[in-house]
Amino acid sequence: MKRYKLSALVLGVVIGAAAQAASIKVSCGAVGQELELCKSAAAEWAKKTGNEVQVVATPNDASERLALYQQVLSSRSDKIDVFMVDVVWPGMLANHLLDLKPYSKGVEKEHFPGFVSNMQVDGQLVAMPWFIDAGLLYYRKDLLSKHGAKVPTTWDDLTATAKKIQEAERAAGNDKLWGYVWQGRAYEGLTCDALEWVASHGGGTIVEPDGKVSINNPNAVKAISTAASWVGTISPSAVLNYAEEEARGVFQAGNAVFMRNWPYAWSLSQGEGSAVKGKVGVAVLPKGAAGGRHAATLGGQVLAVSKYSKNADAAAALVLYMTSAQVQKERAITGSFNPTIAALYKDADIAKANPFMIELLDTFTSAVGRPATVTGAKYNQVSNQFWNAVHEVLSGKAKAQDSLARLDKSLGRIGRSGKWE
Repeated sequence: MKRYKLSALVLGVVIGAAAQAASIKVSCGAVGQELELCKSAAAEWAKKTGNEVQVVATPNDASERLALYQQVLSSRSDKIDVFMVDVVWPGMLANHLLDLKPYSKGVEKEHFPGFVSNMQVDGQLVAMPWFIDAGLLYYRKDLLSKHGAKVPTTWDDLTATAKKIQEAERAAGNDKLWGYVWQGRAYEGLTCDALEWVASHGGGTIVEPDGKVSINNPNAVKAISTAASWVGTISPSAVLNYAEEEARGVFQAGNAVFMRNWPYAWSLSQGEGSAVKGKVGVAVLPKGAAGGRHAATLGGQVLAVSKYSKNADAAAALVLYMTSAQVQKERAITGSFNPTIAALYKDADIAKANPFMIELLDTFTSAVGRPATVTGAKYNQVSNQFWNAVHEVLSGKAKAQDSLARLDKSLGRIGRSGKWE
């Protein structure tokens, strides 16, 4: 297996930090293998440098994690040195984050430019890319083959195929099978799913790059109404409380034909003990029937250093190590976390472990961004209102046209006619 050596820059920072041993606390998520791989990389760095690293587990729910971060940072606490940050949060947290440019010396140029641009706020590099995500469609190859079905290319195709296979399998005694599972809980994950539905129907991106609120349109109404029709038919009613791991649990147990999830679910579906090992395919998400396009929400995580860290040099060295090509390759092979370094997509070992990463590269490089850049510090408020408006429709408490019309007015007030400062 080809090994990637740490650059002289990263080694220099690491060795320099080792001159004075430090104790660094790093926060990590725990979705899939996130926590395990974070711990192993941090332990390796500690071994190389003589420093100490403590890994702090944080909530899986992105909204709860952000609230925790805001509480810690606003109090100027030094209890966490390195934060694992969602790609849409740098603008909200930038005032509390260390500028990494003096430490990176340009190494960020090895990463996808579009991803790095999200890390740059007011001329400062407030985080380093760790892994990139985009929504994917997982499907049961064996069940599609058994029932003579093709991988769906439109949401109408998915609805019909899921219904057909679900009904046939249940009639044959497989009464636990559902057609489609996804993230329906009222949280940031629903913003990601719903943005895919809306964008794939030609309904815009909630708030456009020029600041205009665009969510109240017929295509967006069609998209959300279609998703609402799945609940209780091809998707269990419990999907309204599913996050990533709940959806994966159902699919990996063999109880769903299709699943929307992030790349991390691939390696777990192929692991020992998985009921669907060797039976799973991965494809782009469907598009809307008329004038639609395939749309996957851009996701991913970055690593940032708190301004209030008492060991900023060592913390920055840890971030550079954990975001290096060597560590990103190991994470890709072991946990199917997509690298943010373009050169790694030519790596044969990664391609062998995760063929979809190479086959669907365009899905990751052209993913639809959430409106975090244009809305800045108000993004969380915008996303919260969006996911709650969508959840109302999914749960049958409101019609899509009414909910999106109310959302349009509310976001218009927040944005002050396109001005989000």
